[in-house]
Amino acid sequence: MKQLREIFQFWQARLGQPLALATLVASRGSSYRRPGARMIIDEHGESAGGVSAGCIEEEVSAAAVAVLRDGGPRSMTFDTRLRFGCHGAIEIRVECIADELMAEWHACLKQRRRCTLVTDLHGTRIGRVESTAGAFVQTIEPVLRLILIGNGTETAALHAHATFLGWDVIHLPATSASLPPLDERTAVVLATHHFGRDCAALRELLPAGLRYLGVVGSRRRREDLLFDVMQSGVRLESELFAPAGLHLGAESPEEIALSITAEIQCVFAAGNGQSLRHRQSPIHHPAPALTPCVASAA
Repeated sequence: MKQLREIFQFWQARLGQPLALATLVASRGSSYRRPGARMIIDEHGESAGGVSAGCIEEEVSAAAVAVLRDGGPRSMTFDTRLRFGCHGAIEIRVECIADELMAEWHACLKQRRRCTLVTDLHGTRIGRVESTAGAFVQTIEPVLRLILIGNGTETAALHAHATFLGWDVIHLPATSASLPPLDERTAVVLATHHFGRDCAALRELLPAGLRYLGVVGSRRRREDLLFDVMQSGVRLESELFAPAGLHLGAESPEEIALSITAEIQCVFAAGNGQSLRHRQSPIHHPAPALTPCVASAA
């Protein structure tokens, strides 16, 4: 999401100028980025976003400059087995991108609406899919939003970590503050370190159906909180993470914040926190298939 924000900032700084969009539309074997990774490039080769670990961005930018000059889209295939020893191959589509499409896409992001982007030989568009033949279809979810409640020592570090990841962050110093609408891409962390305030917040948040509701504190404190809250007949509709965070041996506020942001990432990206060296299956879920289509090679 951070790179997506950078793409929109790049576009807004160049409104009315010719720009190209590069999209990773297919991968085979291992690849650093997944299909749907994008970068935006101007006529001078300056760019934002990325489609790899930085290995091919220079070549993609050069192709984008040619696309902006000639007007026609281009497909590029990189065999990473031979060039980088990555045991895979990726396909990139490069095309001119209109301000109108960028504006519509940006509006979806600002309004926290999911949108469907379809990329094929005719370009990228937003909307209903008529046919997936020769197309890469991606549903883009709203940016993950983190609501921090309280002024614990961890909240400043949590705010910094989440901002660095490109999440939307709302910091409410007290539970009495008005909460924004809670959607399926919203996580909440309670860090008031005040028993009564946490109880009051849990009475409001537990029935809200949140995918992540974290409480900073010990397991014993969690039991005391739940005993108090359940006495009032509150429904447990939210996923409660208390104590909040993965077991990283964290002690300082910054380390605790890292463990909590890592746990939130796991929840919303369907991870499990397992060390990758112990994982026997592929790191990522299988990429969506791209129906082959005739395209000019770069």
